[in-house]
Amino acid sequence: MNLDGFIRSGAHHMQVRVYFEDTDFSQIVYHANYLRFMERGRTNYLRLLGTDHRELFEEGGSGFAFVVRSMKIDYFKPAYMDDVIDVITAPEEVRGASITLHQQCKRGVDLLVEAYVRVAFVSGGKAQRIPKYLRDAMEAGTLPSPSG
Repeated sequence: MNLDGFIRSGAHHMQVRVYFEDTDFSQIVYHANYLRFMERGRTNYLRLLGTDHRELFEEGGSGFAFVVRSMKIDYFKPAYMDDVIDVITAPEEVRGASITLHQQCKRGVDLLVEAYVRVAFVSGGKAQRIPKYLRDAMEAGTLPSPSG
């Protein structure tokens, strides 16, 4: 499997192994670390859709970036050291300058964490329109064409 995961049926799938550093004193994944796992999922999803975060940031001098605007998160079951977690990311709503993503962390069939994350596309502290190729790719649930 690709280090960045893969896209199937419009959703990005990526695996993360739980290491000691991800856990708290009871060897259960510390709640805030799920945010890190989901951030990696969002980043790799966008990368597979043709978005290079470094290039976006360096573009135009003031830099473009995706920033978390809001998040609703529910925790259902714990993950433990050495578990392999599936991080699943799918677009829920694609708008002009923001995207709402549905994210899940699962261990096999068990749903551990579920979140709805709204990210805004910004430059110089102001919302900007998301590039058309990226909006189109998310709406279609497929990888963009090589021509972008």
